[in-house]
Amino acid sequence: MENRLKIAVQKDGRLKEGSLQILRECGISLDNGDSLRARARNFPLDILSLRNSDIPQYVEDGVADACIIGQNTLMEKQKNIEVVLPLGFSRCRLSIAVPKNTPYEGPQFLNGKRIATSYPNSLRQFLQQHHIQADIHEISGSVEIAPNIGLADAICDLVSTGGTLFQNGLEEKDILLQSEACIGIRKNIDPTAQAILDRLIFRIKSVLTARNNKYLLMNAPNDSIHRIIEILPGMKSPTVMPLATEGWSSIHTVISEDRFWDIIDQLKDAGAQGILIVPIEKMIL
Repeated sequence: MENRLKIAVQKDGRLKEGSLQILRECGISLDNGDSLRARARNFPLDILSLRNSDIPQYVEDGVADACIIGQNTLMEKQKNIEVVLPLGFSRCRLSIAVPKNTPYEGPQFLNGKRIATSYPNSLRQFLQQHHIQADIHEISGSVEIAPNIGLADAICDLVSTGGTLFQNGLEEKDILLQSEACIGIRKNIDPTAQAILDRLIFRIKSVLTARNNKYLLMNAPNDSIHRIIEILPGMKSPTVMPLATEGWSSIHTVISEDRFWDIIDQLKDAGAQGILIVPIEKMIL
């Protein structure tokens, strides 16, 4: 029987979409399967689609070898799962928010207050760290309405853009956790499953590296090449190739997209022309 790695993912939502997208970018083709399990046709991998809050327990129990999940869920569920790779998508934060114009001057404001949350364990840990006694109201959804209906003085909830807080007249005050999607594994994972996971992580790292970098091409007069190379922060030494037009060359390098915007004006001032920035599909260091 073929050994296969079993990874649990959220059964629906943005985290599921991001999980399947990164697997596709790794060259993995999945059968549609049923609502629970999908098999990869070209890699020893099975995807288990489960309710997000149940995933940590399934991984700890060995039903799945690993998971793609938000760090906020792992913190809240407090299971014996190790984070092995942050994935850079589904970023959000777990925060304290209060009604606008509330005189919030720090966590001590929460002493004796009522706080609504879907993350009671994470909130309880935060309160204990600050030696605060508060009344925690656990709510499964729509936490942001709790202050408006008189249920709570503050909330502890996930924030991405802050739009929902604004719509409900709330202001974000303290951040408990910065979260993103990650790969988590159960302790004492089977060595065969670990070997397959290592192969998958190698692919994922190449995709993540490519996402953060771009291929940069430009033309320049030969007497400007030295000055342009000094400006470029790319990998090792750029590639310089002569053009058909005498006295001109093409310069190629790899650069992080953020750095490109910092130096674009310098490159132009140094004589670079016809500047192109091209996405990279995979990048192996």
